[in-house]
Amino acid sequence: MTHRSGGSGDKATVAACSQEVLGVSAVKEPADSKDARHLLLSVQNAGDKKCNLYRYPLVRLGAGRTTAPVIKESDPNPGVPVTLAPGEEAYAALLVSGGAMDEYEAKSITLSLQGRKPGSSAGKPIDVPMPVDTLYADDGQRVTYWTTAPGFTLDFIMSK
Repeated sequence: MTHRSGGSGDKATVAACSQEVLGVSAVKEPADSKDARHLLLSVQNAGDKKCNLYRYPLVRLGAGRTTAPVIKESDPNPGVPVTLAPGEEAYAALLVSGGAMDEYEAKSITLSLQGRKPGSSAGKPIDVPMPVDTLYADDGQRVTYWTTAPGFTLDFIMSK
């Protein structure tokens, strides 16, 4: 007799979050800081169904050369997507400059979502509203994995 549990089958029915259902914002941390070195990226599910965020956002600053590398140890549940019910939010922290070489001015933040399979994308790139007019980015920029705990994700960049 085959016994099916509702567990794994349910997850497969949750689509990847895309730009069509997400509201996106970026704020400086702390809010009163003069330079915007530490940003908290927030996404909110504005749709009417659950959706999954996979791994971490692919963030490009300005006409940026590359996407910000991820802080590997920031994944709270390796391999498990963050599922957002309608109205729920998820966060990723962005270190704009880590004190490395090659500082450049960035006047835009572009965020791309990863799909279920590594290397795949979900939807189109999203232009994130700028928290300041210009960001001063460098090769030390880093991003964290998605999480539903903003304090947890900020811990990985605030000390840098």
